[in-house]
Amino acid sequence: MTTWFAILLGVVQGATEFLPISSTAHLRIAPAILGLADPGAAFTAVIQLGTLAAVILYFRRDLVAMFRAVVSDRRSRHGRLALFIVAGTVPIGVAGIALKHVVTGEARSLHVVATALILVAVVMWIADRGGRQERGLDSLRLADALLIGVAQACALVPGVSRSGSTLAAALFLGLRRDDAARFSFLLSIPAIGAAGVFELPFAVRELSAQGGSLMPLLLATIVSGVAGYVSIAWLLRFLRTRSLGVFVVYRVLLGMILFGLVLGGVVSASD
Repeated sequence: MTTWFAILLGVVQGATEFLPISSTAHLRIAPAILGLADPGAAFTAVIQLGTLAAVILYFRRDLVAMFRAVVSDRRSRHGRLALFIVAGTVPIGVAGIALKHVVTGEARSLHVVATALILVAVVMWIADRGGRQERGLDSLRLADALLIGVAQACALVPGVSRSGSTLAAALFLGLRRDDAARFSFLLSIPAIGAAGVFELPFAVRELSAQGGSLMPLLLATIVSGVAGYVSIAWLLRFLRTRSLGVFVVYRVLLGMILFGLVLGGVVSASD
């Protein structure tokens, strides 16, 4: 893998991981349009460790407060939030193990990606329009966390988007946009970390088998972290005063364009 392509993948991963437009979809689309090989699910999962570092750094005060609360006062606001994050992670853990071969195989088809981009855009639009947006994180319940966790598990399918699915679920439950995004980002930490660590040996093995250096993997991971931090800060500010409309339109247009490219033979659905 060339240096410029690794940097591109890092920027794409970091910029799109926290926006509700599916980073996995963009990491599939970019190589296809450029006529380059799909870097693979393992490579994708590992460079997410850069965005994991970004979200940990951004929410470091919350994470420290949650850790202290777990030790000293589990019934406090931060103690309950820590419990909800653990509970909300269970669905994606179970689904990730049960559906690993599907997620890393057939589900990476560009037909699936395009379909997911459009369908989830519709769900996001309905949630953004129909959600009451009256609740904050303090009102979150265990049942809410589990439902949002199920939505996160759906994001194993490329094109769905972890932030898109969890934001939609949280909005359906009545959370305000910025609080929905905040919980979505915190909920992503265990899932991204587990996926990255689990896939790291496979990514290293793939690159070694291809006779390539590990430097592109490291470079893409670092770049994704920088881009991810900027993305988090921007989206939280954006959602305080704006709707998800721009992301809905973008997803629909991208899905339609992707369908057109595949049907026109410009890109292969499976490569």
